[in-house]
Amino acid sequence: MVDNRFATALVIGSVLALISAVYIAAAIGTDHWYEYRSRPGLSEMNSTELQPSSEEFDREDSDEYMYSRALIMYNGTIGLWRRCISKLKEGYWFKPPPEEVNQGSMCVSFSLKNQFTPKYKQIGNHNSGVDYVRTYLSRCQILLPFISLGLMCFGALIGLCVCSCRSLYPAIGTGVLHLLAGICTLGTVACFAANVELLHAKMQDSEPRPDGEYGWSFCLACVSAPLQLMAAALFIWAARTDRTEYSRMKAYRVA
Repeated sequence: MVDNRFATALVIGSVLALISAVYIAAAIGTDHWYEYRSRPGLSEMNSTELQPSSEEFDREDSDEYMYSRALIMYNGTIGLWRRCISKLKEGYWFKPPPEEVNQGSMCVSFSLKNQFTPKYKQIGNHNSGVDYVRTYLSRCQILLPFISLGLMCFGALIGLCVCSCRSLYPAIGTGVLHLLAGICTLGTVACFAANVELLHAKMQDSEPRPDGEYGWSFCLACVSAPLQLMAAALFIWAARTDRTEYSRMKAYRVA
């Protein structure tokens, strides 16, 4: 027989775990981790010079400097697996395009090879040497969210075992897995934020510092992490407390 307190803790923990899984899955699948806001007039400056950037943008093997520059100039958004820009559509020489249809969206997915390509100390310069910090930050921000989802799915399987037996002790395994998943999600957020800041710091030498903000996909990942940690705390508390009370009751009956 399960105490009502422990049953309530398990239900709340399961709901939190489900919500966090939905949030982190949505964050992985969307491309609004960072949103650029170019200053007025910046995208119109040096139009002939900027045009190659937009042409290079739609190639999967595009150079990091080229697509980063296009993201900044064309109010782009970037995610873990895809990058998008709002490119100005060209009008006729005698009639500019209407304001309401002035923007056109162009999105390109990162290939798996591109995700694990080394980053360089000077962006776009292959002869400048490998920047190991940014390289491993980029790889971690791709791997960690999938590890987090995998741990949560494995924890859910253990939770099914809890439902099929009378003991809550296996729930401690679910709690530990959700704790590790929360740490992985926090690592994803930290790696992405650090990678963006390092990229902007390197581009500041040759370009104006980009204007932008972290998007709602990034916020979903930020919210998912504490939900996972709270679910882990509830699972571990229910399992440990139930085990302790069971041991005390058993000792009392023996005495």
